[in-house]
Amino acid sequence: MLRDITIGQYYPADSILHRLDPRVKFIGTLAYIISLFLFQSWGYLLGTLFLVVMIGLSKVPFKFMVRGLKSIVILLLITLVFNMLFTPGEALITVWKLQITKEGLILAGRMGIRLIFLIIGASIMTLTTTPNQLTDGLESLLGPLKKIHVPVHEISMVMSIALRFIPILLEETDKIMKAQMARGADFENGNLIQKVKNMVPLLVPLFISAFRRANDLALAMEARCYHGGDGRTQMKPLRYKKRDYIAYLILALYFGTSILGAVFGF
Repeated sequence: MLRDITIGQYYPADSILHRLDPRVKFIGTLAYIISLFLFQSWGYLLGTLFLVVMIGLSKVPFKFMVRGLKSIVILLLITLVFNMLFTPGEALITVWKLQITKEGLILAGRMGIRLIFLIIGASIMTLTTTPNQLTDGLESLLGPLKKIHVPVHEISMVMSIALRFIPILLEETDKIMKAQMARGADFENGNLIQKVKNMVPLLVPLFISAFRRANDLALAMEARCYHGGDGRTQMKPLRYKKRDYIAYLILALYFGTSILGAVFGF
């Protein structure tokens, strides 16, 4: 299960999406997520087509990309069940006091598609963008907030460190689980309470390892005289290129079509 979590992971490849400016990918991901909530029916075909094209351009294996969906299966099932059972409308199936309505099925289908597409769309951004690029792109986009004294650089740095720590802690968790299982620990069998008790031998060394790594990082930053973003420059400053402007144009056409679809109800 831990190997199925793709959040924070970067997949190296030579693709058009990998070479795009991170600001383009930030704005494109935000536009795509918003468009998912604008579609009503046939508009989902446009969203599906756009997502398929982006997956193809990213050169990231489809199996690797959808692997991250395994971690949200329970959330997806809960969303579908609640929408089917608690949405009023024309009853199709009645079991005791519970009803599955036609409107509930439609809403559950829409919510399921939105959640799956949202996860895959966000994964494309993280899989094709290094943590450093994500940090630089976010800091650049939030730059105007510096005028009202928002600590933009610090926020970007926290995001970068968090993204870097996710795969590290997952790998550390996997190592600890294998070590504990070699000593006879059982993380699979038993009821819910027993499984929670079995997690104690895993959580204690994991927290100790996380605090140790955080302390080492703080000492390393202090030894290098890091004092925040004031007066700091970038080794590779972000500059838009021709392909980035073309990407913006395609995004504008896609998002404009999505708005028209919302207005005309498709």
